[in-house]
Amino acid sequence: MTVRRIAELLEARVHTGEDDLDLDVSAACGADLMSDVMAFVKEKVVLLTGLVNPQAIRTADLLDIRVVVFVRGKTPSRDMVEAARESGMILLSTNYSMFISCGRLYEAGLRAGGTREIR
Repeated sequence: MTVRRIAELLEARVHTGEDDLDLDVSAACGADLMSDVMAFVKEKVVLLTGLVNPQAIRTADLLDIRVVVFVRGKTPSRDMVEAARESGMILLSTNYSMFISCGRLYEAGLRAGGTREIR
């Protein structure tokens, strides 16, 4: 799924990475605890979080996560936007809750997530 499609599904505002919206992602991680994110090891992942502080950007950068979506109407600060730009990261924000955001992405076909799949 492309970041552009994610932005459409979540009715998201694009803060950075406007030129990279055709980037493909194949997994999603929804977490507010960055320790949970660090336990999530996947490539081409989108991180959905309500944690809006520099730690979220640093953790995503450390794990090579290129796409971060802030949920519940949260928006990144100017410093966070600048740090994301420097790292080549795409930042989005949506008014949807974490639950609804993850559900909309799942319903649209983004099924990979977690360190193991539960069936």
